[in-house]
Amino acid sequence: MIAGVSIYEILTLTSILFFIGVYGFITRTNLISMLISVELILNSSVVNFVVINKYLFPEVLQGVFFSVFIIAVAAAETALAIAIIINLYRLISSVEVKDTEVMKY
Repeated sequence: MIAGVSIYEILTLTSILFFIGVYGFITRTNLISMLISVELILNSSVVNFVVINKYLFPEVLQGVFFSVFIIAVAAAETALAIAIIINLYRLISSVEVKDTEVMKY
């Protein structure tokens, strides 16, 4: 138990966040909202790393180090995705997935 909240409650919350992100990624047609869904998926996995590490090995900070690494990778991925979306918007004036057929060629 971490600060009065059981591990089951935290894992339930992160599972719900993960599946909201998956649902958002599958159903959205806007590239920005798909990016936000991917970030939601990554953040739920970060919380899982920290909680499971704290539950299994309370004296070791290995889960925190993995979480910092995941956050750094997510920030780089977001910066790259935003740059691609901005260039795509300049090219076709849209950020909808159906309009990205220009990227095929």
